[in-house]
Formats: sequence, structure tokens, C-alpha cells
Amino acid sequence: MNRAPLKRILTATIALVAMSAAPAFAADVPMPVPIMAPVMNWTGFYVGVNGGYSWGRASRDVTFFNPATGSTLAKAGTGTTDSNLNGGLFGGQIGFNWQAADWVYGLETDAQWTGQRGSASATCPGIVTGGPCLPGLRTVANLDQKLEWFGTLRGRIGSLAAPSVIVYATGGAAYGTVKTDIALAGFTSSGVPIGITGSSSDTRAGWTVGAGAEWMFVSNWTAKVEYLYVDLGTITSSAVLPTATGLAMGASVNSRIQDNLIRGGINYKF
Repeated sequence: MNRAPLKRILTATIALVAMSAAPAFAADVPMPVPIMAPVMNWTGFYVGVNGGYSWGRASRDVTFFNPATGSTLAKAGTGTTDSNLNGGLFGGQIGFNWQAADWVYGLETDAQWTGQRGSASATCPGIVTGGPCLPGLRTVANLDQKLEWFGTLRGRIGSLAAPSVIVYATGGAAYGTVKTDIALAGFTSSGVPIGITGSSSDTRAGWTVGAGAEWMFVSNWTAKVEYLYVDLGTITSSAVLPTATGLAMGASVNSRIQDNLIRGGINYKF
């Protein structure tokens, strides 16, 4: 008996059975689900905190004057009363972002507490026409200034460096309060020492500009690092020795306050 046809029929039957069973077997085997990359959406309101360090500068012009007549007695040498206003800072921010394709536009406001302060001194030397500065008996103004707090209101425009990272430029208005203490010490015409301290707090508005980068490390949380230059303009303060002592002497200080700061922050996006 020739078994070749029978063998071929048996082989074909097994192949047909295997092919018909394959879909059912495949249906029973779990298939891996592809992991989709999260979609980063920058649009929305956010709120956060920040902290950093600031390198400030107070450029001062100190003038000694006669309070009775208002006439200038002497001026401190140029640059001799300038000083740094360095210190840490901490605060919070709130803002809104709007994303259009690869661009992110925003508006942000913040408020900062700072520990920035600096001090200097100025001397009214020698004999001055119409004034009480005497050789060897100098009148000295000791200055101490502190940037107590400041805030900004800025626009932001950024570009996606990656779906989860933006780099941006920012700029707008700045405002803050500077406290100035002046300790003025001198001598009466008879050589008796006398002194007085004047203090004032001035709030000024100015401008700011800077740049930064922000990273969305999870869907609703971002971290940022930022540089800002802040200019609060010029602040004027003065102190006057009592005229009852026979010493007509006052000191006026014009201070231009500038700031360079670097800070990091964390935001939560709603």
C-alpha cells in the first residue's frame, strides 16, 4: 500500500487545524500596551514660592548743607559713599501662562522679603565758607541702608526647548521699600561734640528685565531658575543737627538702588 498520499493528507490536515487555532490562542495571550509620552500643557494659572541671593548696589551722592539757609557746605567725594546691598531673598509668585504651539506667553507678579543691606560714611572736611566744618573737627555722616522688600509685575515670553522645558525673557515694573538711617556727628563752634540720627523709609517704583528657564517635571509641577536686574531709581533722605546748639549742619543723601538677583522657584499649575 502506498502511504505517501495518506501522509500528505495527514500533514495538510494538521496544518489547517493549527492555522484555525492560532487566532484563538493569540486572543488568549495579553498584548503589551504601548506607553504614551505625557502631553505637556503650559496653559493655566499657577502659584509658587522662590528663594535666592541678590547682589545690590547703592550709588550715593552725599551733600552737607546749612539747614537755616539751604546752602551747600560740602559734598562727599564721588564714589566714596557707594556700597553693596547684598543679601538673601525669599518670596512667592502667582501668574498665568498661555501656550500657542511652541511659544508660551505669560504674566507674573511676585513679592520678595530681602536681607539686603549696606553701610558707608561721608565726611565734611576742612573749613567751608559759610559752614561749621573745622580742620581736625570733622562732621561725619554714617549711612546704613536696607532694601526691606520689593516686588515686580512682569510679562514673560518663552519658547519650548523641549515639551517639558521653556526658556524665556521677562520684563516689566518693579517697586520696593528702602530704609535709610543717617547718624550725623559734629562739633559746635566751641568744639563740643554733638550728634543726631535720622531714619526714613521710602517706597519707589522702577523697572526690571531678565531671563530664565522652567521645567515641568510632572503634569502640574514646575521648577525654575531666573535672573533679574532691578532698578528702583533714586531715593532721598536727610538728617539735621539741632540748631539750638549753634551748629547749623545737615546731611542729604541721594541713593540710586540697583539690584542683580538669581533665584530658584517651584510652581503648582492649576
